[in-house]
Amino acid sequence: MNCFLTGANGFIGIRLVEELSAGGHTVRCLVRSPEKFSSLSGLPGVTPVIGDIDSWHILEAAARGCDTVFHLAAFAKPWSKDKSLPFRVNVTGTENLLKAAKKAGVKRLVFTSSAAVIGPSPGVDPIDEEFPRAVPFFNEYEETKAAAEELVRSYSRDGMECVIVNPTRVYGPGPVNESNSVTRMISMYARGRWRILPGDGTCVGNYVFVDDVIRGHIQAALKGRPGHRYILGGDNITFIQFFDTLANLTGRRRWLVRFPVSLMTIAARLMEWQAGITGIAPLITAPWVKKYLNHWSLSSRKAMEELGLHPVSFAGGAKITLEWLKETGNLK
Repeated sequence: MNCFLTGANGFIGIRLVEELSAGGHTVRCLVRSPEKFSSLSGLPGVTPVIGDIDSWHILEAAARGCDTVFHLAAFAKPWSKDKSLPFRVNVTGTENLLKAAKKAGVKRLVFTSSAAVIGPSPGVDPIDEEFPRAVPFFNEYEETKAAAEELVRSYSRDGMECVIVNPTRVYGPGPVNESNSVTRMISMYARGRWRILPGDGTCVGNYVFVDDVIRGHIQAALKGRPGHRYILGGDNITFIQFFDTLANLTGRRRWLVRFPVSLMTIAARLMEWQAGITGIAPLITAPWVKKYLNHWSLSSRKAMEELGLHPVSFAGGAKITLEWLKETGNLK
């Protein structure tokens, strides 16, 4: 494949570029400055395109001659001082890229959405891509990703082969920061710095290892059905099961404090208030608290059957992640 990729510096983006390069594909990466390309420089077949998602003429020039576009760039943080940023990046940015890709004659586009657009699940039984969402979106990220999905589907109906992938809660080797929050939580637990059990610990979430997400993206580009979306997920487990798994793998069972929803919401609102004064982003906001204290039980059967996804278990993925954290000095 000759690829153009946005979001190359993100957690998933870095790994996807590495895998595409290793597979002999050529990749043009949209980056805002040469310095942002440093982690990817030197990879065979990988070149930078300096620009951003607002510049559709740069996007068109970068997409020309490519047969496949991977669109991963997104604003996924829980808070922004600039309230227009989520819509501008996630919706307008997607529209800019679609317009540019169509004009450049791109055959296929893979759009990275989120499983958060589909859920939450009414209970612990898994839901799939066809589930009719019955509750409002919890935050701007979900709302803008859903709007972007509609744009992608409209271009697919007009002839471009567009495939949507919906990763769940992604973890694994990569930058240990807010874009890789599950790995950060694994690291903090192993170091004895995580002491919170959200709610009563029984809410279900779906966790997927980053390498499975990368394979899902590539297979979606190769054989995903245009106009369709695919949940890229792994195990459905509760918070209690999540931390029990980490306790078994690390040999350290930490004492966790149950943090009621009411207290989590109050703490989040205080952080939002402080952010409004200082401009320093809060760790979490009240809408995101509400999101994570619902069940998010999801089925990846469609991706398994049509894309050949074979997700590793959470225990297996967490073991690899802990080993990597130890090797890279992130458990000190």
